[in-house]
Amino acid sequence: MKKSGVVILLITVIIISSAKLSGQSSSGELNAIQTVVPFLTIAPDSRAGGIGDAGVATSPDVFSMHWNPAKFAFIDGKGGIGLAYSPWLRTLVPDINIALLSGYSRIDKKQVVSSSLLYSSLGDVPFTDEFGNLERTFTPNEFAFDLGYSRLFTDNLAGGIAFRFIYSNLTGGSYSGGVATKPGTSFAADISGYYNKDISIADKNGHVSVGLNFSNIGAKMSYSDSQTSDFIPMNMRVGSSLTMELDSYNKITASLDLNKLLVPTPPVYSSANPDSIIAGKDPNVAVAVAIFQSFGDAPGGFKEELHEIMYAAGLEYWYNNLFAIRGGYFHEHETKGNRKYFTAGAGIRLSAFTLDFSYLMPLVQNHPLARTLRFSLAFDINALRNASKSKG
Repeated sequence: MKKSGVVILLITVIIISSAKLSGQSSSGELNAIQTVVPFLTIAPDSRAGGIGDAGVATSPDVFSMHWNPAKFAFIDGKGGIGLAYSPWLRTLVPDINIALLSGYSRIDKKQVVSSSLLYSSLGDVPFTDEFGNLERTFTPNEFAFDLGYSRLFTDNLAGGIAFRFIYSNLTGGSYSGGVATKPGTSFAADISGYYNKDISIADKNGHVSVGLNFSNIGAKMSYSDSQTSDFIPMNMRVGSSLTMELDSYNKITASLDLNKLLVPTPPVYSSANPDSIIAGKDPNVAVAVAIFQSFGDAPGGFKEELHEIMYAAGLEYWYNNLFAIRGGYFHEHETKGNRKYFTAGAGIRLSAFTLDFSYLMPLVQNHPLARTLRFSLAFDINALRNASKSKG
């Protein structure tokens, strides 16, 4: 379908270019952190999508690669495959979507290997010449391919690592401002940990979990030979969840995630000299420096650093491990992107598969995430085999 020039401009300017922001964040003006390939930060599965996009410390499932690869070490079963689909940015354009294929295989009682493929399509975009004549139509697309390994260190503690190849083709080699463009590529890694312990409160059994994941730690990306490379969304996610078994049929889980991008905050530049920084720090640094610098480089000081923390909280209720109801909330400060929304979801689990749905309800008017329905389907390979044998 044909896109408006506004959408093309958004894709070109926001995603490809690396413009400097000079807003005084300390006075409440916009000073959002900029990265390329933002699709890596979007929650792809419906279970987490139903609890406010929290997932670093929830119980493990086949989609744990995105949230915390270390969780795979605690997963039940010997193997599984999951599919997830999200139509995205529905209020802007109707044909942007994200799809995920994920799976895992248990090596032994302590070790699990996993893999996933995350694919994002930005829909059909017409490319025109300087006179407005249509030259061709191209479908920008991005994907990330992951390989992960998780291991139990003790009965309660596990660690995980994942390696990621990232590919982003936004222009199909077209010229932009007289400069030839190219697909952006990068390699990144996740390092994660997960702690899970059984507890008892008021004669009720349950367990508490804590998770930590440093994700997308990798090389910068560029879309042309002449363009300055930009950071990918390196991120620190930490959180906890508490599950209580109310009785033999009912249990409820409360989860909370905190997220912070490990990417430099745009500084404030002098109006008289655009190259002179008057507040904040130089963002043109190496990846390793950027990670440590990101904890103290906001031009608004410690208050602005706190504004860069995103909160995700949710509740999940299960009846007899067969049916789930979920709700959650996600909060991002108005000067850092202003994503604020409630989520709701439901799930049904049978012997061989689990089907989940989630829906997003924004608090910000005309929010691009409005009316987003996500669904995911997970298969337990062993259960499928057993069901096949019993029929045979």
